[in-house]
Amino acid sequence: MTDLSKGARIVVAMSGGVDSSVTAALLKRQGYDVVGVTLQLYPGTVAKKGACCAGKDIYDAKRVAEALSIPHYVLDYESRFRKNVIEDFADSYARGETPIPCVRCNEKVKFADLLDTARELGGEALATGHYVRRVMGASGAQLHAAADPARDQSYFLFATTQAQLDYLRFPLGDMEKTDVRALAAELGLINADKPDSQDICFVPEGRYSDIVKKLRPDATRPGEIVDQSGQVLGQHDGIVHFTIGQRKGLGLSGNAEPLFVLSLDVLKAQVVVGPRSALAASAIQLRNVNWLSASDAPFACAVKVRSMRPPVAARVTPQADGAARVELMAAEDSVAPGQACVFYKDGQVLGGGWIQRSEPAQQAAE
Repeated sequence: MTDLSKGARIVVAMSGGVDSSVTAALLKRQGYDVVGVTLQLYPGTVAKKGACCAGKDIYDAKRVAEALSIPHYVLDYESRFRKNVIEDFADSYARGETPIPCVRCNEKVKFADLLDTARELGGEALATGHYVRRVMGASGAQLHAAADPARDQSYFLFATTQAQLDYLRFPLGDMEKTDVRALAAELGLINADKPDSQDICFVPEGRYSDIVKKLRPDATRPGEIVDQSGQVLGQHDGIVHFTIGQRKGLGLSGNAEPLFVLSLDVLKAQVVVGPRSALAASAIQLRNVNWLSASDAPFACAVKVRSMRPPVAARVTPQADGAARVELMAAEDSVAPGQACVFYKDGQVLGGGWIQRSEPAQQAAE
């Protein structure tokens, strides 16, 4: 935080969890004028146990703010969250994709509307408890992976714009989770031992298909399970129940080898299955690419196609209209439309985009 003067006002997004609470406490201890803000994103009855931003989390954030003697505001963002995250989530599944609502929440809610609110509150920066690093480079602020690879959340922040990154701060980026909890205990924070939030926050009991069925009923219409040649192998009760690479839950048996979901045909309501070897992809087409390090020419880097996978070597070719093509140096399995492909170079996030489609390894080699 050396780029901000002591006493500068920093608005902290407080979810009620230990990470954002320690963020507020650290900044207060460092002499900044800290203001806490908590977003009410959905009615308390919607959130599942272990979610963030539910009723108890708002209460926990209030208690932490009181203990730190900092102002605290609760903002009603329910309508914005529903439109930009929940409905987008349902739309994505209805298109046969596998969405990442956390990216949309950061992109459309937390790092958009909340930044405006932070400025209205007189904040010189907005700080969050994300495990990523903001590093100043020759051309301005850069987004880097966290020091602790096990906690790194940079994949979920690839859509952050340069203007947003200039205003954001991430005090926990150089810390490990064990140290954060130890500091929370040292500071006497009431949520020092609070479990981390898990899964998708707005999905009751983890049944995401219930949300999709309610908002986009067509996504749950029954259809056929077919092989690559179009032969019908079985029936399903909605493409919303399937994702690329899925093996369990197909209801198929007696096959020569295990079958996996290869693709979803929304128009025909068909789930296409095949052998594991058919899941391998050597090229990916991206849309809506966000660049944090501009490049007009093809370049080599490492990419992540799922949040929990390690980066792999690739070559990225920027294209017109916010698109890009990614050639993987080694084939990756289960590359799913709706997920993100994020570009890295020496730990720095260069950008990333949404996976539109992938090319099978054998096709790309022809």
